[in-house]
Amino acid sequence: METVILVIHLLIAIAMVGAILLQKSEGGALGMGGGGSGGGMGGFMSGRAAGDLLTRTTAILAACFFTTSVILAILGGAGRESTSILDQAPTAPAPQQQSDEPAAPVAK
Repeated sequence: METVILVIHLLIAIAMVGAILLQKSEGGALGMGGGGSGGGMGGFMSGRAAGDLLTRTTAILAACFFTTSVILAILGGAGRESTSILDQAPTAPAPQQQSDEPAAPVAK
């Protein structure tokens, strides 16, 4: 189960990186193409429609990535026993009990 979710998690991460790299840069300095309306897609979609689709795809992939991360964290910690640092601290020896009987007088 954990292996299947891990593989899905990795596939989502790769798809998210691809979707992010396909988006047009906001500053324009790093945009390596895809500029203008429909540039690079052969007029299939306008620039705005492609941007909206990539933004929506990135948001969905990010939500799926977050979900798989939480599931993996829960599965990873499920078999462990909860421990406290106080349980690991060495314990001090118990003080000796005082009896109610008076001590025997010491002869001189």
